[in-house]
Amino acid sequence: MLSVICPIYNEENRIEDCILSVIAQDYPKEDLEVLFVDGRSDDRTRDIIGEYSQRYPFIQLLDNPQRIVPTGLNIGIRAAQGDVILRLDAHAKYPTDYFSVLVNKLRNSSADNVGGVCNTLPAQDTPECRAIAHAMSSPFGMGNSHFRIGTDHEMWVDTVPFGCFRREIFDKVGLFDEELVRNQDDEFNGRIIQNGGRILLLPQVVTDYFARDSVRKTAKMFYQYGLFKPLVNKKLQKPTTLRQFFPPLFFAGIIVGGLLSLFFPVIRWLYFGVLILYVLAGLFFGFNIQNRWPDILWMPIIFATIHLSYGCGYWIGAFKLLFHKEITAQSNH
Repeated sequence: MLSVICPIYNEENRIEDCILSVIAQDYPKEDLEVLFVDGRSDDRTRDIIGEYSQRYPFIQLLDNPQRIVPTGLNIGIRAAQGDVILRLDAHAKYPTDYFSVLVNKLRNSSADNVGGVCNTLPAQDTPECRAIAHAMSSPFGMGNSHFRIGTDHEMWVDTVPFGCFRREIFDKVGLFDEELVRNQDDEFNGRIIQNGGRILLLPQVVTDYFARDSVRKTAKMFYQYGLFKPLVNKKLQKPTTLRQFFPPLFFAGIIVGGLLSLFFPVIRWLYFGVLILYVLAGLFFGFNIQNRWPDILWMPIIFATIHLSYGCGYWIGAFKLLFHKEITAQSNH
């Protein structure tokens, strides 16, 4: 049996598309349960799920009083009856063979977690939203995060989105860490690897994922990714990737370089030269993806938002750890 777990909160604009893509799956419905774990939404999310659960008995709605993703995942795992656990995200739509391909690959490989790549789509058809989606699929924005930028072959990786797990892996390494509002997938996958497990990325499995619909929401999301990353490193007792260090270094360079440029003309020229190169790189990677000029002009802004928000969050998270302060974030996504 396959147990599908989807933590949610106020997803009335996306939840129906997600449910319809679940219903359309070719996986045998008699061997399927889908658990939507809701953080007490105050929009129509619960009503929409309730309507579908009356028609499709395999769809269930559970409560998540703590209202954060890792507690929602753990509530679902404890309630799940399947020997395979698959995580979903309500911001995504899934191909009709998504469940069956992941489960078959999990059963017929040595992987402990398998997942596919994300085809990041704009939340709305505007230059700002299209630029956000493009930036989240670009190596300039995401580094070597292959599930975001894509790959043409199966590969062992450090993490995948919306993973498909053997049930026994949770008995072996534990549940998701409820201290991590963000990055709980990274930390959990890090524990899998530390315990001798492996994570497999499948290029043929492509999920349509809808990006945030504004620069402000994108900044908040990446700030929180950065904020919790030092805590993930502390829990795993080592960094999970090298790419995580580039945004904090870039952020530090912007701040320190800006201060030094006030006093040293040589540094001032170097500083502005680097900024110009960064903007040109942003335009180049925007032009390399598509040729809509309004979108392209947004690209340096979006890249800077991603890198500086993550970098700022990372430094704040590191200082909080250094001075033994609690890392918290008000987020339900």
